[in-house]
Amino acid sequence: MNNPYTDDSKDRKAAMDMDTISKTVFAKVYPLIARQILVDHKICAGTCIDLGSGPGTLSICLAQITDLQIFALDQSRHSHAIATANIREQGLEKRITPVTSDICDLPFGDNYADLMVSRGSIFFWQDLKGAFNEIYRVLKPGGKTHIGGGFGSKELKVSIFEQMAKKGDSFARQSKDRMSPETLDRIKTALDNSHASRYTISLSGGGFWIHITKEEHL
Repeated sequence: MNNPYTDDSKDRKAAMDMDTISKTVFAKVYPLIARQILVDHKICAGTCIDLGSGPGTLSICLAQITDLQIFALDQSRHSHAIATANIREQGLEKRITPVTSDICDLPFGDNYADLMVSRGSIFFWQDLKGAFNEIYRVLKPGGKTHIGGGFGSKELKVSIFEQMAKKGDSFARQSKDRMSPETLDRIKTALDNSHASRYTISLSGGGFWIHITKEEHL
């Protein structure tokens, strides 16, 4: 899981490219995933943290259909700047707070978040075990996670792959690598060896999602 965005110029380009693609080819993905999160977990108020939020698209879509107070967290300062602009454009500054932070050093207290979500960023986490430990620490007992990757539906995935193929880039190969058995095994091993060892994984045409369980205090 090498992170190609450690170089500042590459990071800037990646942040800009992700912003563009989220508003074009991926435009239908985020609203669909946001609705799926709401249906699956039924959390429409409280505190949500969007991990590796990029341009803030999933955060915005969740804010538009819930009363959640959302932190859009990303390590990239370029993504932070883009997300800030996108959030302001949607008039959601009071609902979404952009945060710059490493996934392994979250700036939140223990048992803080009702919901923790992430689409796509897990494939760039350098220390998976450390990330899952932090997620578990910050998640409230009884809280929910929806962390992984996907396109919302099999039909959308097919459409996106067709559109990206026309661009002549390596999108299909990269997506296949990210969803390979080896990658999934690495993620499961990290989960099993972390504090977040109670979890389920859902796999379907719409995506790959990790749901971590943190027991209620007795």
